Amino acid sequence: MSQMDRERRLTETFVELADTLVTGFDVVDLIHTLAQRCVELTAVDEAGIMLADTSGTLRVIGSSSERIRLLELLEVQSSEGPCFDAFHAGEPVIGDFSDAERWPTVGPEAVRSGFGSVVALPMRLRHEAIGALNLFCNDPAPLPESDVAICRALADVATIGLLQERAVREARVLADQLQSALNTRVVVEQAKGVLAERSGVDVDVAFDVMRVYSRRVNRLLGEVARDVVEGRLSAGEMTS
Repeated sequence: MSQMDRERRLTETFVELADTLVTGFDVVDLIHTLAQRCVELTAVDEAGIMLADTSGTLRVIGSSSERIRLLELLEVQSSEGPCFDAFHAGEPVIGDFSDAERWPTVGPEAVRSGFGSVVALPMRLRHEAIGALNLFCNDPAPLPESDVAICRALADVATIGLLQERAVREARVLADQLQSALNTRVVVEQAKGVLAERSGVDVDVAFDVMRVYSRRVNRLLGEVARDVVEGRLSAGEMTS
């Protein structure tokens, strides 16, 4: 990607992440956009995002691929890792996975998955944190500061958008939306498995099929996923 194309794409992404007041605003889709753009526009190899539910517990809500989603789930299960540290401290976390003592459960698994380093950024506005963004790199060398700055800016815009959407409605709307997004994510994961098994493709491809279809027909991703799980929508119908 040329520098000009990158700058244009970056501008488009800022607009996309900030536009949270449109009818049918989809939290899950916005979060996946954030993860994918971090990978597309920087030297980040994979990105994962956790958001806090209504009880303040971090949950996996978005990822750039299936392998990173599984690693993020391990963070949740073990209550350990860069995302947890960044969220609770409210500060960026930079880590080298060769240091096995820092994250004894997550670190070795990250190395086995091919990752060398990570940067975790809290998603917060002033003193209010709603989650964290994990940026994984295959190279153990630190992510360039310029790329960290880009990802941080994207995360900040997404966070402000989410908090602004809550403020426009009422104090608890964002918490309800995030909880709804977490519930929707369960259905989305089920639908990915159903499509993958029926179509003979991997789960990442299955998710892309659903997401492209939901955008094309202007339906929420959760609604499409529920139709897949309940047998009202097939892969053939989505790709025809």
